[in-house]
Amino acid sequence: MRNCIRFLFVAAAVAAALMGPGTAGADTVTQWNAIASTAIVATAGQTPQASALSFGMVQGAVYDAVNAIDGGHRPYLLEPPAEPMDSKDAAAATAAFRVLVGFADLPGLFPTQQPILQPLYDTSLAAIPSGVAKEHGIAIGAAAARAMLADRLGDGRGGLFAFAISSTPGAWRPTPPNFGVDPTAWVAFVRPFLVPDVEMLRTDGPNPLTSAAYAKDFNEVKELGSLTSTRRTADQTKAAIFWQGPAIAMWNAVARSLVASHGLGIVDSARLFAMEDLAAADASIGCWNDKAHWNFWRPITAIHEADTDGNPATVADPDWKPLFDPSTPTNGTPLVTPPFPDHPSGHSCNSSAILHTLHNFFGTDKMAFDVQSPRFPGYARHFTRFSEALREIIGARVWGGIHFRTADEQGAVLGLKVAHYLKKHDLQPVR
Repeated sequence: MRNCIRFLFVAAAVAAALMGPGTAGADTVTQWNAIASTAIVATAGQTPQASALSFGMVQGAVYDAVNAIDGGHRPYLLEPPAEPMDSKDAAAATAAFRVLVGFADLPGLFPTQQPILQPLYDTSLAAIPSGVAKEHGIAIGAAAARAMLADRLGDGRGGLFAFAISSTPGAWRPTPPNFGVDPTAWVAFVRPFLVPDVEMLRTDGPNPLTSAAYAKDFNEVKELGSLTSTRRTADQTKAAIFWQGPAIAMWNAVARSLVASHGLGIVDSARLFAMEDLAAADASIGCWNDKAHWNFWRPITAIHEADTDGNPATVADPDWKPLFDPSTPTNGTPLVTPPFPDHPSGHSCNSSAILHTLHNFFGTDKMAFDVQSPRFPGYARHFTRFSEALREIIGARVWGGIHFRTADEQGAVLGLKVAHYLKKHDLQPVR
């Protein structure tokens, strides 16, 4: 229950804290990305790992709708018949709206949100001049949405999988003080959006408990991630808390700001959001599948029970608490260790996939941008490179006391694999 409350807190803050600059006056794709973010995270309260799949569905359909009219890139699922003069705005709004609410004969992601989303859709259409181009655009968007919803039927979303609980040294078990379990562990066995087989994303796995590498990770997080650490800097503490937010929504807000600051048109923005969110979807699936495969314990468990790990370089401390403890001051609900296995880090998987995809889209790592978090309303962290943000995220999960560094680094490798696959195989220019 506490985990659900935590996600709802994050969701409530998204609309105000994560819309980001550049939304006003944005093109229809960007506007509906913001609307979808609110629907997925704020209204539905989806966990970050589940939200990645929903974002991918919305933006994949929007891309196919806009790209069908433009014709410059290969489609994701299909290319509905279209003419160059058909309305891209009508197509984009319809594709997003219909994936979210569905059709009479084909359920959408959130059918019960239709009373909220219908007026927003009507407003979008009202701004488009009446005529054949508009009607064709609506039909194209509907076709793209139908294709997406039909393709994802029976894909494993909402399944019954739960992470195994074990008392074996090194194996995951629910962590204090919440002792929660992941309500969306089923993400581990959802059919991927891009890669043909999730096994392609398998990581090297956690370090053996008796290894020097494990002891190094153990002692680092024990010291830097402790609630009472004297080595962690004030900025590291703030960064750790800052990044404990809805990662996919945060990165979509960044993408909206990049669309605005670079003056991207509707075609480029549709492709950017689709690339980012489809990559994040597969990163989430691959990451949760890898968590299920390795089922490795969290630092708080490892430190409490270090006398069982067989490693003479680790020392147990049954009273140790991470920075992510309910006693740590923060905006909203208390900080806790997330309710699923350590390896690999979900935030690293997703952020790496997204940041490397943004790098691929813009053709450079050197990019100035701000990131906002509901943990610190009105405050932004500034970066000058995509890789700079990823390095901070990897460190932040250690500083928060919730991940071993190996989990963060291997999560980043998993995300990179997804970005590389996307760059080679999907949404590429027509030759």
